[in-house]
Amino acid sequence: MASRFFNPLALWTDVAAKTGNMLLSSSTVVQIRTQRILNSAFSPSESDLAELGLMGQEKLAAVSESGSAMASQMHATHFALTHRAMRQTLQTVDALAGLMLSISPSNTAAQAQRLIKAANRTAATASQLSSASARIAQRGLRPIYGRATSNAQRLTLTERLPDAAA
Repeated sequence: MASRFFNPLALWTDVAAKTGNMLLSSSTVVQIRTQRILNSAFSPSESDLAELGLMGQEKLAAVSESGSAMASQMHATHFALTHRAMRQTLQTVDALAGLMLSISPSNTAAQAQRLIKAANRTAATASQLSSASARIAQRGLRPIYGRATSNAQRLTLTERLPDAAA
């Protein structure tokens, strides 16, 4: 049975890479904005005031979008998978108890087969649960990542423009 979930390791690697890129972009944005605030502390220009106003609005919008995306993704997949994982774990425990209480060789073989199938189902669901968790993180990271990287590009470009004209 082909899973509709991807490899959890690949998904979590993507989350880690995007988080690292976002942190680098954020540090660039913080450095440029802090420098701009310090340079214009006593006589801010219209663009400086607009940039300061934009900072708060962007953060609220990104956090709101992130929370909404994560809640939506969690509602769509995570709760059902968690319920299935718990149910299958209990089935695995039941199969293990059946194996331990077997008294005949044929019953032992049947219970061992039942345990193997239950353990495989539980492992597959745990993998899907990890993938679903990574998807939740991806959905939550997307708006913040997008804003941080676009701000870094925009601010880096505007910082370079005055240098090129000089």
